[in-house]
Amino acid sequence: MNLSRPLLLASNSPRRKELLTGLGLKFDVHVKDVEEDFPSELKREEIAEFLASHKADQYFEDLADHILLTADTIVCLGDKVLNKPSNYQEAYEMLRALSGTSHEVITGVCILTRDIKDIFHDITKVHFKQLSHEEIDYYINTYKPYDKAGAYGIQEWIGKIGIERIEGSYFNVVGLPVQKLYQQLVSLGFLKM
Repeated sequence: MNLSRPLLLASNSPRRKELLTGLGLKFDVHVKDVEEDFPSELKREEIAEFLASHKADQYFEDLADHILLTADTIVCLGDKVLNKPSNYQEAYEMLRALSGTSHEVITGVCILTRDIKDIFHDITKVHFKQLSHEEIDYYINTYKPYDKAGAYGIQEWIGKIGIERIEGSYFNVVGLPVQKLYQQLVSLGFLKM
């Protein structure tokens, strides 16, 4: 597969790097510190798309003939957004809230060049079994999920023992809806087989 321009990934996420590599794409990583605040009136997918777009805007002046890719993944329990936990207690409360119920993982994606800005999102519904105190405690203490929205990674132990089923893209829950991304890159004319 050939990209028509060099690709920049604006993310330090090892999972996003792995997924892009798995698509067979060559890319460089370029990361800046960007505030992840959003207007309080935004809801669910609007938040994910806003954050991906906001991140991309911070790189616009640096773009030459590049394709920039940004993404932001949020976890929604109803209309409540579960961000990254800052400590054990927050992580525990999030996993207790997700236990025995379903929630939605939404990833907003922005593809930016000097002349195109394309923003989209994907939603996956995730169903957790009832988690015991011991399971939650073991997971947090062993995996320290403080860099993950909703305090969990589907690809980690908690996903293997706790997730009963999903509706939608698994890779979206990992952090990048690669099937949708592939389709967008093709439709925008950036990617050819």
